[in-house]
Amino acid sequence: MSQAAQHPRPPELVDASLDEIMDKFVARFSDRKADWNAFADASIDGYRRAQHRFIGAGGSGKHNDGGSIPPYGFTLSVMYLPVGQGNPAHTHEVEEVFFVLKGYLDVFVEDEEGNRKETRLGPWECISCPPGVIHGFQNNSLEPVYFQVMIGRGRPDAMGYKDPELFARRDAHLKSGD
Repeated sequence: MSQAAQHPRPPELVDASLDEIMDKFVARFSDRKADWNAFADASIDGYRRAQHRFIGAGGSGKHNDGGSIPPYGFTLSVMYLPVGQGNPAHTHEVEEVFFVLKGYLDVFVEDEEGNRKETRLGPWECISCPPGVIHGFQNNSLEPVYFQVMIGRGRPDAMGYKDPELFARRDAHLKSGD
């Protein structure tokens, strides 16, 4: 006896075979390329990090590069963060989650007056940053950190940097295609 799915497939998958679905929607770490230029700030010492895209393109503002799973409602990346590196205070128009896989990640939230609250996350710990809340992270430990980043929209806008100079670099970075 056959059973019908309780929810319809997206239009582009209505006639897709199971083989086609598996080919399109499985991503392996061994196939991911470390993108050291994913962000407008990534060429600045102190903000160097590599994004491994799995679903969509993460918070870089760039979109599916053809090698990641097409996004529907969110993005998913694994970030590699060397010792002494981080990312600057920024916001997103949607929720962003950092989930630590290996190492120790110092995360922070800020208010508009510059007041900051920080905490350290270890393996299997996370922070969820609501839309519009200023946040960021830093690796102040003695080893690199691997952590997942999820953003709550399939095609998120580029991050909104708190620093006006970094924010000015954002548009040029997006146009460069790097």
